[in-house]
Formats: sequence, structure tokens, C-alpha cells
Amino acid sequence: MIDRVLVVCEGNICRSPLACAMLAQALPGIGFSSAGTHALVGEGADPLVLEMARERGVSLDDHVAAPLTDERVRTADLILTMTKVQREQIELAWPYARGKVYRLNEDDGVDVVDPYRRHRATFELAFAQIEHGVAHWRVVLAGLAH
Repeated sequence: MIDRVLVVCEGNICRSPLACAMLAQALPGIGFSSAGTHALVGEGADPLVLEMARERGVSLDDHVAAPLTDERVRTADLILTMTKVQREQIELAWPYARGKVYRLNEDDGVDVVDPYRRHRATFELAFAQIEHGVAHWRVVLAGLAH
């Protein structure tokens, strides 16, 4: 049973908050949170991500960047990362997390590009990659929840 899902990226202001909000919207019965391996603690979501999310009916208005911590890793039933390197970092720092850490696009073997401080086209690519991963995990998690 999957009750708590942690979504992780680097700064926790672009990719993970977006994926987290999209998953939470699709699966309201599961608790979703996000964190960053190098979080810009206390920052809100990137303005361009906010704008693009709003255009698609997703709100990130209340997001505040948070760090990846032992407690967050321990209490999560599933951890979704944006990259293979992030997955490996978590498994190295918290060996007990092995088996519950996956890339958002693990089945495709694709990392979600980091759009931070890049052009809108990179944000669009990241958004499309996140939408693809969310669609996959929505099906998987719907079958595992409660």
C-alpha cells in the first residue's frame, strides 16, 4: 500500500513541485510532498513554472522549497526522482531506501531535464517529460493505493 509519496529534484522549485502537484491532483487519496537534494529552502516555485502550471490548471501558489531529510526519506512509501543521479544519491545516503526509489520516467530510462535558469523551450520539455511520468505513475499508484 502506498500512502506517502516524496517527489525529489535538485532545487525543489521547478520539477519536483510540479510533478508533486500534478500527482496530487490526479490521486487525491495519496499524500504527496516534494523536496530537493540542494533545495533553495524557503523559496517559492519558479515564476515560469508557476505560470505554465496555472495555464494547465495546476496550482503551485503555496509551494515552499524544502530540503531532503532523513525523516522525509524514512516516512515515504515511494520516492520519485527526476534523474538517475538523484536516485543514486538517495540510495547511497540512505541505503534502507533501496527498493522504494525510482526515477519519474524510470520505464523509459529518461531523466527529466532541469529547466532552472534556462529558456522557456527547456521548461516546455521538462513539463512534457513530467506529464509523461505522471501519467505512468498515476496508473501504477491507482492500482496500489488502499
